[in-house]
Amino acid sequence: MKVGFIGLGVMGRPMALHLAQAGHALHVWARRPHSTVGLPAQVHATPAALGAACEVVFTMVTSSADVQAVVLGEEGLVQGLAADSIVVDCSTIAPDVARAIAAQLAGKGIHMLDAPVSGGVQGAEAATLAIMVGGEAAILARVQPLLEKLGQRIVHVGAAGAGQVAKACNQMIMVAAIEAVAEAMHLARAAGVDVGKVRTALAGGSAASRVLDVMGQRMVERNFAAGIEARLHHKDFGLLLAAARQSGVVVPLAASVGQQLNALMGAGWGKEDTASLLRVLEGA
Repeated sequence: MKVGFIGLGVMGRPMALHLAQAGHALHVWARRPHSTVGLPAQVHATPAALGAACEVVFTMVTSSADVQAVVLGEEGLVQGLAADSIVVDCSTIAPDVARAIAAQLAGKGIHMLDAPVSGGVQGAEAATLAIMVGGEAAILARVQPLLEKLGQRIVHVGAAGAGQVAKACNQMIMVAAIEAVAEAMHLARAAGVDVGKVRTALAGGSAASRVLDVMGQRMVERNFAAGIEARLHHKDFGLLLAAARQSGVVVPLAASVGQQLNALMGAGWGKEDTASLLRVLEGA
């Protein structure tokens, strides 16, 4: 297939490479031209030009506003995509924005799936992402072979926006777990106990988790270099807390974690790893 990709960051670039390595004709557009260097792809001058060349286009950008710009802007995908083409947005954005974009594209006969992913850089590189999909089941079936090149678990959650709701739930649980690990490591160190041994002990019991394995080790080593930058989790928490308010749902734990992320950002650690939540506790 002729497949487009917009958003060639730490997650998007390996995802695009998987599609090219599967034999698809890859087309790309990037705000930062250097990010296209070394990709086996045709580079386009605008999203509209990319859209005109492709049957399916993936987007993997930062914010709701970014998706709106690359899809619906003056030189956006909508200006080039043909009727019956498909946009697969793997970004993490607000559910209501995903629904609104899908509705505008539908008015022009263009299909959209919101398909945010979980698994981090490691999952993107290994093609083991979890993909949560909102949109029509028939459209998902058309791009399922492409998604299978990117992830191991692909779940159709529901109608437009449902994938983003699932991603909000994912981030709520995952970042709260990072905060819990940070508090455990902080307690262990304050009590004069070897934090590495505490982590090893916990990993063999009911507290075992991927977050404890990965983030706990980062905290033990005090390695705060970014895997995924903490500012992105801060952005995600803004989205999920807004979604909770819109739904009238009380989320006290998420609200508390959101305040810790605010403190992290205030300390200037937004471009470092979310394991820096440990440092927020140490500075309290």
